[in-house]
Amino acid sequence: MSYKNFKFELDADGIALITFDSPGKSMNVLSADVMDEIGQITEKIATDDAVKGAVLTSGKDAFCAGADLSELGGAFGAARDMSPDEAKKALFEACFRLNRTLRALETCGKPVAAAINGLALGGGFEIALACHYRVMADDPKCKLGLPEALVGVLPGGGGTQRLPRLMGVMNAAPVMLQGKQLDAATALAQGAVHAVAPKAEIVSKAMALVKENAAGSKQPWDQDKFKIPGGGPYHPAGGQVFGAASPMLRKETWGNYPAQRYILSCVYEGLQVPMDAAIRIESRYFTKLMMRPESRNMIRSLFLSKQALDKGGRRPAGEKAAEIKKIAVIGAGFMGAGVATVSAQAGIEVVLIDRDQESADKGRQHALDHFAKGVKRGKLTEDKAKALGGLITATTDYAKLKDVDLVVEAVFENSDLKHEITKKAEEHLGDKAVFGSNTSTIPITSLAKASKQPENFIGIHFFSPVEKMMLVELIIGEKTSDYAISRALDFTIRIKKTPIVVADTRGFYANRCVMRYIEQGMAMLSEGWLPALIENGAKMAGMPVGPLSLQDEVAIDLGYKVLQQTRKDLGDAFKPGPTDAIITGMFEAGRYGRKNRKGFYVYPEDGSPKYLWDQLGQFAVEGVLPEDKQPTVAEIKDRILYAQAIEAARTMAEGIVQDPREADVGSILGWGFAPYTGGVLSFIDTVGAAAFVKRADELKGKYGDPFAVPDLLRDMAKKGETFYGRFGGEKQAA
Repeated sequence: MSYKNFKFELDADGIALITFDSPGKSMNVLSADVMDEIGQITEKIATDDAVKGAVLTSGKDAFCAGADLSELGGAFGAARDMSPDEAKKALFEACFRLNRTLRALETCGKPVAAAINGLALGGGFEIALACHYRVMADDPKCKLGLPEALVGVLPGGGGTQRLPRLMGVMNAAPVMLQGKQLDAATALAQGAVHAVAPKAEIVSKAMALVKENAAGSKQPWDQDKFKIPGGGPYHPAGGQVFGAASPMLRKETWGNYPAQRYILSCVYEGLQVPMDAAIRIESRYFTKLMMRPESRNMIRSLFLSKQALDKGGRRPAGEKAAEIKKIAVIGAGFMGAGVATVSAQAGIEVVLIDRDQESADKGRQHALDHFAKGVKRGKLTEDKAKALGGLITATTDYAKLKDVDLVVEAVFENSDLKHEITKKAEEHLGDKAVFGSNTSTIPITSLAKASKQPENFIGIHFFSPVEKMMLVELIIGEKTSDYAISRALDFTIRIKKTPIVVADTRGFYANRCVMRYIEQGMAMLSEGWLPALIENGAKMAGMPVGPLSLQDEVAIDLGYKVLQQTRKDLGDAFKPGPTDAIITGMFEAGRYGRKNRKGFYVYPEDGSPKYLWDQLGQFAVEGVLPEDKQPTVAEIKDRILYAQAIEAARTMAEGIVQDPREADVGSILGWGFAPYTGGVLSFIDTVGAAAFVKRADELKGKYGDPFAVPDLLRDMAKKGETFYGRFGGEKQAA
């Protein structure tokens, strides 16, 4: 019998070599047809007397990347049209299918080994866990993991049951709850695999384990007198682990992520019963999780939408992808050096320019130091790091721009300086070169006035630190061409960042929204709310850091410079806000943020934890409110989340952002908007437009214009619409 996704070869000893190699795909994933074939292969192993055992491996560089989440998105969509009871039943059957299939594999009565040649994540790792033996390649690219919680779901193929039974709860918890990946040495030491071997030898080693069959074709948990490593829930040691796990999880997630809570419940309940009952418990929790909006929204934004954008989903019609071979970065400061680093890391030749050679060399050294850290961590070889460093030329000579495909200008936020740089660079650029300004607030159309080719001028807004932040905003000026957009997309995709395309306005998309976050933090401070309550309330809402801490990271002196530039650009149209006096006061006091260890927080020289500056009460206009007059956490959460979401809705109303996918993905990757919501617009859709507008009106009555909703949102509330329904994308895991 032949299979579409697997190659089945039987040797003279009756050992079947089963090679997972889905046609037309760069990576194996667990789809419905793959699960069908695993079931068929399992039946053949169990019933064919000629088959004495089997080894499962991959014909691709990776073993298996996990479940096909696009199919899971389809399951969400199908369930949406059913009654709640029908949806639960259908989703449980879909969830339990993989568990039933893998349980049949491990109870087939014959030994099965996994020869893990590369990355095995999620369902891929769960397939390996259902095998009686596991051999892992001694290769830095070979990792094991269960990252489901990171996109709002839980391991649904027995991962929450088998891994703790192999490794113990303490070792398995970071893999399941935090998405931690295991390298070969760790996996062997903690009992996740039986052996580690050179990549070329893993199949032969797995064959040997199958022939030896020391476990008698039974998993440890199916054998007599099995004991959970480290103890189960009622073991003294195991009980201590569970006793500590729940409060630790609460501390890390603030109760916002049901996937992690359900994983812990799966493990606690499942370890008390036999495996057949345990996997049903897991599937019930998986079903319960899939019924929640957090899972739907996270899968849609963090996987489906992000994947589409990463592949150039916003490329203008008629434009084709092209290779970016050489770029220039003008401005070798922290931001420019970061752009040079990620570009070289992607194999792009970089000309790094600054006003003097010392500054240019310092920027290049930033990249060299980054590559050296990669060597130290085992991610790069010395030769590879040297080769990457060799791609960067530090110079002051603008003549070296003559053959670059694209320029990233990354100098200070000053229009006059940026105009000067543009003119100087264009003296040497070719007609097809695209010029991108890495401005964070200055409108691109105004900057493009200095260009001889405004059609080739675009905004390319990186976020700091460039090496870690995954979002890039591409800003379209009044005359920016589709060609320039396409080339900027080529560059962004090449350096493995996620691009969103937005129209031109002051602050663009991300900074407009994140400023509402920071402004609310300072507004609350000016109203006499306690700084610690503001910061912790924001984190409880799901933000990664509080608004005051974020301003420290961005730099207060930069905020002051942006304020002065905005005041200059807008002239009489400038309207002072509640943050102006605070930013000005902090700047004049020499408190610039983390950069000089003095901001809203104090950053001790000895490296001990930061703490809030005890003089922040001076910014409370009418004095700090007494404790019994302080707001509730719920009030802080609403102010924090609603202010940002309303601004995002305004950008949709104004046409700054046109695709809700970009708004949501951009909000999570750009400034960390509560990921459990699926992003700013998913947050509004989940609350419901009518309920959202009602609460926003209440907040406006108390706190003013930041909570004034656009007419678009009121119209949606009247019609019962969602952003994904009105602007497209409703079918994507909706």
